[in-house]
Amino acid sequence: MALSPNETIKAESNFLRGTIADGLQRTETGALADDDTQLTKFHGIYQQDDRDLRAERGRKKLEKAFSFMARMRVPAGELTPPQWLAAERIARERGNGTLRLTTRQTIQFHGIIKSNLRTAIRGLNDAMLDTIAACGDVNRNVIARVNPWQGRSHAEVAGLAQAIATHLMPRSRAWHEIWIGEERVAGSVEEDEPIYGRTYMPRKFKIGVALPPHNDVDVFAQDLGFVAIEQRRKIVGYDVIAGGGMGMTHGEPETYPRAGNVIGFCKPEHAVAVAEAVVTMQRDHGDRSNRKQARLKYTIDRMGLDTFVTGLNQRLAVKLQPAKGFKFTSTGDRLGWAEDETGLHHVTLFVENGRVAGQARDGLRAIAALSTGRFIITANQNLVLADIPAEQKAKVAALLHDYGLDRQAGGLRRNAVACVALPTCGLALAESERYLPSLVTRLEAELETCGLAEAEITIRMTGCPNGCARPYMSEIGLVGRSPGLYNLYLGGAHDGSRLSKLHARDVDGEGIVAALRPVFAAYATDRKQNESFGDFVVRVGFVARTVAGLDFHENLAPALRN
Repeated sequence: MALSPNETIKAESNFLRGTIADGLQRTETGALADDDTQLTKFHGIYQQDDRDLRAERGRKKLEKAFSFMARMRVPAGELTPPQWLAAERIARERGNGTLRLTTRQTIQFHGIIKSNLRTAIRGLNDAMLDTIAACGDVNRNVIARVNPWQGRSHAEVAGLAQAIATHLMPRSRAWHEIWIGEERVAGSVEEDEPIYGRTYMPRKFKIGVALPPHNDVDVFAQDLGFVAIEQRRKIVGYDVIAGGGMGMTHGEPETYPRAGNVIGFCKPEHAVAVAEAVVTMQRDHGDRSNRKQARLKYTIDRMGLDTFVTGLNQRLAVKLQPAKGFKFTSTGDRLGWAEDETGLHHVTLFVENGRVAGQARDGLRAIAALSTGRFIITANQNLVLADIPAEQKAKVAALLHDYGLDRQAGGLRRNAVACVALPTCGLALAESERYLPSLVTRLEAELETCGLAEAEITIRMTGCPNGCARPYMSEIGLVGRSPGLYNLYLGGAHDGSRLSKLHARDVDGEGIVAALRPVFAAYATDRKQNESFGDFVVRVGFVARTVAGLDFHENLAPALRN
């Protein structure tokens, strides 16, 4: 079977170098060569253009308004105040002035023109940060539960995320040579990628580390998940989940999102080895001919889960033990202040859709200038200011108030997540980040009418079916189909353990509100005590329960069947 073109690009790239360095010197264009735009992803960089300007520039026969998105590698989302200041300065001086907090606990910089790329990346390197493997066919930024008020447990899960990220980072020095100016040593040992090989992974690979009862990392949506098992306030190991993934393609039912399977348990000292073994299983067995079938979820469904686990155990010096079991309660963040047992204070800020701009950006710069604590990005696009000493709390609280950073949000809005989509994402079919806030306002009015203003309901929107905001795991999911039109999904579990199901196809804003109005009304009057919205819509039959990824496109209402 023929390999996909990306496999040839990787194989012939000289370990991700390609002709990127030469392309950066070409001043007659704001773009890079097509093959190089695939390779820059491994360096954490996407070439984009402003789609709001695309038609006008086309009429004037001008080149597209090219710019670049750069994504940092920040395992567990943790930054020091000087690192936050460095990122903020790069956003102001080299990007479009905003920082975008992502669902993978990192920062994206948008609007970097080609001539500013090297300067921006070197600025990050000076702050001991990088963008290596934040994109591309490799293990991407490893995410972890954010709960610094539970000091030891937080440190352990964050430490595991950082250890896995370090172990699985590509060994190629291409990033350092191209962006930082590191010289290649003549006559040195031939370069190698001991884990990935010359063609790296068949597709992207995502890992998350969860700490029950909170599932803020959406661990079932990850290619590989580790769920901490605590006994007497000590983490004794991790239940392992494999095969999650969100992406699909409209109109192609052979593509589908999938919730991962619990496949066993490992002790803390074996977790990194388990991560490597799962990665190499996917490296060796993933589909390299069809990128739409190349994620681990399809590998597992093609091989069969038992066969996959058997092969995995053959690669492990210490085989997986039976899973211990765990229970989640929610996927959202705990907003507001918390104090830990040592007297340090922590505050979680609501950052709508993760976009830090204007007054909020300036306020966070002022707080970072105090040089206290840590900045921790959450997988829900929010921000935690951690480890604030008691004597500094009043000063931080005053700055939060002065800059409007202590903003509160209702139950739906504080559980809302959106991808970037238009105008920069080249895959977007519809709006997401720019549209979801106004839609939530309309839905909040409907909920208030039903007496549900503070109901904790997860809602997520993406501009395309790739699912970067994990919409198929939410209680209400909206996925762009074309400008102004979305597919509406319902029935995901509030704890992030179950996929949703299609409820309405090709609905605009009015259609979304109209479709949800009777569902909200029924939930207000007919729900059981403590019953979540997702469980309710499945129980009463608004949608059927999705059992597995292969079931995602099945059991639809008659009007939705193709």
